[in-house]
Amino acid sequence: MENDSVTSGLGQAMIREPAYPAARTVAKTIEAHFARQVAEARRRAEHELAPAPSADTIEAIIDATFWASLRPEEGRFPTISIAFLPPEMGQPMLFERNLPLRPDVLTKLAPAVERPGIHLGVWGEADQLHVWGATRVIPSLGFVLENVEPGLLVIKHRRIDGLGKFANVAVLKGDQVKVIDERGTSLPDCPELLKALLAFSSSNETPEGVNVLVQLAASMRAHGRGGSLLVVPAGNGAWRDSVIHPITYSIEPPFSRLADLLRQESSEISENLWEASVRRAVDSVAGLTAVDGATVINDRFEVLAFGVKISLTAGSAPVARMVVTEPIMGNRPNVVPPVQHGGTRHLSAAQFVHDQRDAIALVASQDGRFTVFAWSPCEDMVHAHRVDVLLL
Repeated sequence: MENDSVTSGLGQAMIREPAYPAARTVAKTIEAHFARQVAEARRRAEHELAPAPSADTIEAIIDATFWASLRPEEGRFPTISIAFLPPEMGQPMLFERNLPLRPDVLTKLAPAVERPGIHLGVWGEADQLHVWGATRVIPSLGFVLENVEPGLLVIKHRRIDGLGKFANVAVLKGDQVKVIDERGTSLPDCPELLKALLAFSSSNETPEGVNVLVQLAASMRAHGRGGSLLVVPAGNGAWRDSVIHPITYSIEPPFSRLADLLRQESSEISENLWEASVRRAVDSVAGLTAVDGATVINDRFEVLAFGVKISLTAGSAPVARMVVTEPIMGNRPNVVPPVQHGGTRHLSAAQFVHDQRDAIALVASQDGRFTVFAWSPCEDMVHAHRVDVLLL
């Protein structure tokens, strides 16, 4: 790889590092995504939107962050979150003097901003990008680049309403680039399945503004123990035919803390306190999935049981095949036996959805993989949807 000068795209050479090819590969696509999102938001008369970055700016931020992620400082690799916005937006902590956007600068600053929710602010003046300070406040659709681990970068943006997990746009790992298929074109044309997965792949939110399935999935993935969450229709006890009895940890009456919060009107509680309460309730439910067995909730987000052992429903046949997709551009459905996709937890979740076709199953692996299982009437089989890229 040649030692070419990498520029900020704003006019001047800034960083003397080998060029990171993936940065240039993805920059135009990411530029188009943000331009489209901002234009659509403006048509809806949304206000206080973050500026959309140019392709050159995106390339420069990715390049500097990638090389910084590979530089250990005092024996630890940095984790960095960078937001592209002018310092007057939000509530910034400003440096007295701007710092250049260089890998060595980012590596040195990383320990100060490694806690969740803190971002280094980057903006361009005098034809070059610089780091102006740090902020916790990101405007709607604000470009954020997060370095998760050495060489693993996630591009995301803040959702319009500001609540819940940021929406992932692309994931870069070494020379591998995965761009999120926000329009669902990688999925088979199957409305029921798309509806079941809407919370993961669409900008639409629940009426209360929190994408609860995404929050539950992210929290399940975060505890690192692996787990299964079964979502069944409220008022329908058919799911009990697909589990082993007695259920050791059956909840009666159903635990409704999360459901109660989601039913509250915004006037009943301040937005910040409400969001924090929802986050705690989500973590409480997701924490149950760390117990051996599956956690069962209904589609109102009431907890029915945990530690549940899935069994073959009487008269049902073992699931023989399923279709697997990932919500990234260029993905093609792949039909495989369930045993090729994962271990016992994945196989039992696929069987549950095969037998309980109005349910969905969320499965987290200890290695960070995450799969949503849903019945697809279009393919007449279980659909396993890999959504790791949406949860990083």
